[in-house]
Amino acid sequence: MKRIRLVLSSCLLVLGALSLQAQDIHFSQFYLSPLNLNPAMTGVMNCNSRLVANYRNQWASVLKSNAYNTYSVSYDQRIPVGRYDYFGVGGTFWGDRAGEAEFETLTGKLSVSYSKKMGGYRSKAHYLVFGAEGGFAQRSLDFLKLRWPNQHDGQGGFDPNIDSGETDLMDNFTFVDMAAGLLWFSVFDENNNLYIGGSFHHLNRANQSFMTDEVDDLYSRVTVHAGGEFLMSSRVGLVPGVIAMWQGPSFQVNSGASLKFLLGDSRNYQAFQLGTWVRVSNKIDSGVLVDAAILSTRFDYNNFSLGFSYDVNVSDLTPASNNNGAFEFALVYKICGPERRNVYCPRF
Repeated sequence: MKRIRLVLSSCLLVLGALSLQAQDIHFSQFYLSPLNLNPAMTGVMNCNSRLVANYRNQWASVLKSNAYNTYSVSYDQRIPVGRYDYFGVGGTFWGDRAGEAEFETLTGKLSVSYSKKMGGYRSKAHYLVFGAEGGFAQRSLDFLKLRWPNQHDGQGGFDPNIDSGETDLMDNFTFVDMAAGLLWFSVFDENNNLYIGGSFHHLNRANQSFMTDEVDDLYSRVTVHAGGEFLMSSRVGLVPGVIAMWQGPSFQVNSGASLKFLLGDSRNYQAFQLGTWVRVSNKIDSGVLVDAAILSTRFDYNNFSLGFSYDVNVSDLTPASNNNGAFEFALVYKICGPERRNVYCPRF
C-alpha cells in the first residue's frame, strides 16, 4: 500500500501528534456548544429557540498565521408535544482549518430530538432525551503547499519545484456523517439541576483518504459528559462539568468547575461565572499527559450568554509555546416568546 508522508514542518508534526490525533474538533467550553456535544441536546433549553456561535484559535504563538482556527454556528428550537414532552429540531455548521497546507473540514448537519418526561411535576421533573443527526462534510488540502521527502536535499535545503512523484491524489472529498445520543436530566428548581449524557459520532465511518486507491475509515467517537448547577447560598453556586471522548487510539478528558455569582433578581436574570478546568489526553503508545489548564469566564444577561476561555499549555510543548495554547469565544442568544412551561431544563 502506498503511503503519503506529508512533511509540513517539524513543529506542525509535533503539534499534530497532540492535537489532530483525535481527528475531531473540540471546544474547551463544550457546555456552550450543545449541538456539537450531543445531538440529544437539540431543543433542550428554557426558551423556544437558540442561536449559538463559537470560535477557537490554537497555537498562534507557534504557528503565527498558520494557527488552527475553528468556528461553529448552530440554531435549534423546541416544539411542545402534549403537556410535558418536546420535539427538538436544529442545524449546525462548523469549519476547521489547520496548518500551512490549509487542511480544512467543513460540516453541515441537521439534528432532531425527543424529550420525554419520566417523572416529577412542572417545576421539578426528570427527562430522558433521544437525539440523532446527519449531514455532509468536506475535507480539503492544498497539496502545492506540502513538503515531500524527495524535495529535501538532505542538507537542510528544500526545493518546491522538484516533482513530488505522488499521483492519484484528490485535493478535496465529501462524505456523509451521522451520530446519535442520549441525555438524562433532573431539574430540582430554577438553580439546581443535574444531567448526564452520551453520544456516538461517525456511525457510518466514512472513508477519509485523499488517495483514490486507498481506504482510511474515520474512527467513530464515543462521548460521555455530565454536569449540573448547585446553589450553595442565595447568591453563589457551583457549576461542575466533565467530558470524556474516545476515538480510535486516542482519548481526552476535560473536567473542572465554575463558581456562579447571581447578580440580578427573578425578573432580570444576571449571573457571572469564573472557572478552572484541566484537559488530560494521551500520546499514542506513550502514556497519559496533562495537556492544558483552562481558565474560563461567563456572563449571563437575560437571554444572552457570553463565554471566554484560555488554554494554558502545560505539556512538553511549553518551551515552544511559552505556555500559550488557545483562546475561545462563545455567544448564545435564546428567544423565549410567549410559550414557557416553567423550569424545564438545565441552563446551557
